[in-house]
Amino acid sequence: MQRRRFIQLLGLTALFWQSRLRELFAATGAVVAVAEGTDHARITRNAINALGGMKRFVKPGQTVVVKPNMGWDRSPELAANTNPLVVRAVVEECLQAGAKKVKVFDRTCNDERRCYMNSGIENALKGLKGVEVKHPEEERYQKVVLNGSALKEWQLYGEAVAADVFINVPVLKHHGLSRLTIGMKNVMGIMGGNRGAIHKNIAVSLADINSVFKTHLVVVDATRVLTAHGPQGGDIKDVKLLNKVLASTDIVAADAYATTLFGLKPEDIAVTVEAHRRGLGEIRVERMKILKV
Repeated sequence: MQRRRFIQLLGLTALFWQSRLRELFAATGAVVAVAEGTDHARITRNAINALGGMKRFVKPGQTVVVKPNMGWDRSPELAANTNPLVVRAVVEECLQAGAKKVKVFDRTCNDERRCYMNSGIENALKGLKGVEVKHPEEERYQKVVLNGSALKEWQLYGEAVAADVFINVPVLKHHGLSRLTIGMKNVMGIMGGNRGAIHKNIAVSLADINSVFKTHLVVVDATRVLTAHGPQGGDIKDVKLLNKVLASTDIVAADAYATTLFGLKPEDIAVTVEAHRRGLGEIRVERMKILKV
């Protein structure tokens, strides 16, 4: 009798803690840190620190990939690529957290040498020990099974796939096809093959990739925002200063909140809607915890 009662109490205790954990996770939800200021390196660090600091994500001895957008032969002022000050701050935080190696690359749309140089990112990272900035090499792409709705498999860059930590550092900007390009679309920079083919069904295709390939931390550059003629831009009149950096572990939430900075609703962006439908993250800003720092 006592044994039966003891087992019942254990069961009730387990149910109680399961309920409490569900309540805790429901209450916490997606967290997006929003830092603002004219010192773009500092606000990048502030956003990361608001999530618990880079040591939460990077452990000593790990290999980290930091993936900015540097796909275009444009200077930093034109906001077609990620702000080099934001990229350097992220990389420095990785090194301070103990990363053995930090690899920075992007499969560019314009000439890769000019993109790396004129984006300002290659120069911003010069002299940092343990940092590797190089162009993707064709033989390093490997076939990854996606079993997605649009993509069953695709060639992804092996160094991104093999990294211990993948940090996605997109720039928030206008895009002629998808309306905006932010975190989930920035993952296209690790894709090999004919990337143009996915534009026929881009929202589903990007959701397929992001369902399998994990971004551990997304840091959104919203310091300078390209408001029109994206993704390449080229006219300073299309650039708006917002002086903000966002950070989150939820790439859907980061994209959704960033969309509101553009004066749009998250539901206006098809890939965000598709990713939320699949349970990849939170689209409802009212259910997010927004940390303004």
